Amino acid sequence: MEESAIPSVLIVQLCTSLHIAVKDHSVCLTFSNLKFQSAKAKMWSLQNLLFILCIVLRCVTSAVGVIHVTGYVGREVNVSCSYNEGYESYEKYLCKNDCGSDDVLITTSNSLKNKYRVHDDKTARIFTTTITDLQSTDAGKYWCGVSRTGNDIYTEVELKLVRDSCCDTVTKVQSYEGYSESVSCRYESQYQNSLKYICRGNRPSTCLQDALITSDTKLNGRFRLDEDKVLGTFTVNINSLTQNDSGSYLCGVQRNSELDVFSAIELEVEEWCCVKAKHINGIAGHPLTLQCPYPPQHRNNRKFLCKGDHRNKCTDILMDQRFTLQDDAASSSFFVMIRYLDVHDTGTYWCGSDPQWRVGNYTKIELSVVTVRCVTCDIGRTRS
Repeated sequence: MEESAIPSVLIVQLCTSLHIAVKDHSVCLTFSNLKFQSAKAKMWSLQNLLFILCIVLRCVTSAVGVIHVTGYVGREVNVSCSYNEGYESYEKYLCKNDCGSDDVLITTSNSLKNKYRVHDDKTARIFTTTITDLQSTDAGKYWCGVSRTGNDIYTEVELKLVRDSCCDTVTKVQSYEGYSESVSCRYESQYQNSLKYICRGNRPSTCLQDALITSDTKLNGRFRLDEDKVLGTFTVNINSLTQNDSGSYLCGVQRNSELDVFSAIELEVEEWCCVKAKHINGIAGHPLTLQCPYPPQHRNNRKFLCKGDHRNKCTDILMDQRFTLQDDAASSSFFVMIRYLDVHDTGTYWCGSDPQWRVGNYTKIELSVVTVRCVTCDIGRTRS
């Protein structure tokens, strides 16, 4: 009877159509060498071939599903591959390309090599390769291999690299020193139960380890984190702002199997003072009147004058025989009359009508009091 072989092209096409994700195509090529002695036998054998091939592929693909890993350029990434029971004592390795001897990057028998290190957790049956100092050339396809007699076991790994910075869109927040400010961060509904956090800077790779506060802690010094799962937002409140708080922040949402999700905030904390400032000179022993404007809507508010280098350390000036305050609603100003100045009156004053100390609702006054020597008195004393 006439013998014929199943064409290799047919087998390869069959393998391709069934999405064989194996490093070694010998499974396909082995079937291509089978010969059949009749058309009937050929048809029967093709049917069986399909059945057997499907059985084989079911075993192979369940073990080698592609592992997708994403890392940050300049940082390090872990590539973790599991293996079946019974292979605990076998050598494992990570390789690229065709996994020839020159393509093997590191093995468990030599666990530290160049920019690679590997650890085999035999209890969990997972070996993890760490790739440090990631560069754009490191992106691409890898294979986790388990050495054994015959064909090794391979798991395909696809490594993707992204830049270690964020983000294309930045939310700008402006506030003033001494104020409290809330920063709101949105997230998608599938991350309701994920860890939320905020950090300074613009480096996603280290954001979690440098977090100022997380949804697990809720309160940390000047920082408080509140979450509204219905709206899909978490809010970080920062108390007693200083200009040192200005800068970049990242809101992070932890994802276990992928890189965390981030949104960027740019916080600008401006100096609270100096919106309206006056420099006034006075003479000791002479009277002086200070004018303090206020918004018309503050007509019925309490008016005040206090002294101190900073509003947080400002002591109210008590009105007495030397200091008197007069309100002039028609001009939206109040006046503080000082009957006579003393050299100790030199300093910084704040006058306003807003107990919340909102910017613009006050006036800063720098007062300098000098003593003028009496020349005629000196002349009289000289003659006498």
